[in-house]
Amino acid sequence: MRIYREEIFGPVLSVVRADTYEDALRLPSEHEYGNGVAIFTRDGDTARDFSQRVDTGMVGVNVPIPVPVAYHTFGGWKRSGFGDLNQHGPDSIRFHTRTKTVTSRWPSGAKEGASFTIPVMK
Repeated sequence: MRIYREEIFGPVLSVVRADTYEDALRLPSEHEYGNGVAIFTRDGDTARDFSQRVDTGMVGVNVPIPVPVAYHTFGGWKRSGFGDLNQHGPDSIRFHTRTKTVTSRWPSGAKEGASFTIPVMK
């Protein structure tokens, strides 16, 4: 489909199915654009392997749109990059650096109630 071949931005979700895990790694890695990709899994080994091996600038683990907060690099690799530097954060001064940002979420099963506190050391 054209939506897969071109890089578009907007309220669009492009879902590409792969027959195998290796195909799922190969498709975004061999694509001419390298902006971002997401994987949904409860397997930490798979998430870590995918994040390390896939050739894109942003990876979402259990996060549908892997856009990090502004002080991390926002931008992809390959033809998704633009200019010499990414536009935010420390990457803007690291001319010869290629950063991969991985945003992940690890939900557990249903729980009673919710906790909104940050654990601190005592």
